[in-house]
Amino acid sequence: MKSYVLPNSKFKKVLLGLGLVLVVAMVTSVSYGEYAIAPLDVIKTLIGIETANPGDAFAIRTLRLPRTLVAFLAGVGLAMAGTLTQGITRNPLAAPSIIGVNAGASLAAVTVLVLLPNVPFSVLPFAAFGGALGVSLLIYLFAWQGGSSPLRLVLVGVGFSLIGGAFTSVIVTLGQINLASQALVWLAGSVYGRTWEQVIALFPWIAICGVLALCWARELNVLHLGDDTARGLGSWVEGQRGFLLLLAVALAGASVATAGTIGFVGLMAPHLSRQLVGSTYQEILPTAALMGGAIVVLADLLGRLLFAPIELPCGIITAIIGAPYFLYLLIRDRER
Repeated sequence: MKSYVLPNSKFKKVLLGLGLVLVVAMVTSVSYGEYAIAPLDVIKTLIGIETANPGDAFAIRTLRLPRTLVAFLAGVGLAMAGTLTQGITRNPLAAPSIIGVNAGASLAAVTVLVLLPNVPFSVLPFAAFGGALGVSLLIYLFAWQGGSSPLRLVLVGVGFSLIGGAFTSVIVTLGQINLASQALVWLAGSVYGRTWEQVIALFPWIAICGVLALCWARELNVLHLGDDTARGLGSWVEGQRGFLLLLAVALAGASVATAGTIGFVGLMAPHLSRQLVGSTYQEILPTAALMGGAIVVLADLLGRLLFAPIELPCGIITAIIGAPYFLYLLIRDRER
């Protein structure tokens, strides 16, 4: 296992600032609901101190905290998956939602939701991981021509993303109306009604794969230099790329299975992180993780606030923000 480089002072300040933003966002998210709970009462409840209203503990611990934690974990997973994907492909516009990984996870998850509604939720991350892995293997196979060119991976991935989306629409169309409606809400990217069951199902995937990604961050730096340079430095290019792609698939698949297809987080978080801490993946990965968690938590909060009492799925909010940002990146890179 590879070593992890100690962070510099700027990186520490960025992480501290993002951590404070994330804590404020999560406390505010837990505070908001059918009836407001003061942020101080939220903090007291979380550390085990009773408040004046005995019902606060149930509302916070059983109803609101799991939803916020799922939003955070899904954001972390999508952001780290996006960072890995951009590093592997050396393409700043690549993300799991663009190159087909999310499409494979969505297809498998929707198939389970619509055709196998009685399957326990704990099976869903494995199904999504299987779908994402299957599509990723196909992408790798079709992009292989004596090696896995980053450009071919992106182009083939875009094609499989469109194919996966088409098959997902077919499954939804063929399903029962109530199950299809649930699948459509899930496809929009929503953490509504998430419980501790989903938190427990998602956490191991994010924790294990996230730690492994951090441990292999140095190899991601080497791959980003180009295949020839990486081989000259003694890196096993295909093996490292395949392993890191597997981690990205696992992170994206588990996140999509739990929170739906929340788009553009894997694109925005790495870019914003590079602007804050530079181009070293030992620093980009943890920064993007906190950034992605904060983005999804804030998107979920905005989705509940903007048109209350109607709730917008957080995936719609990230799309409203992320689509213009994606166009901005396209125009900026074209001008360069």
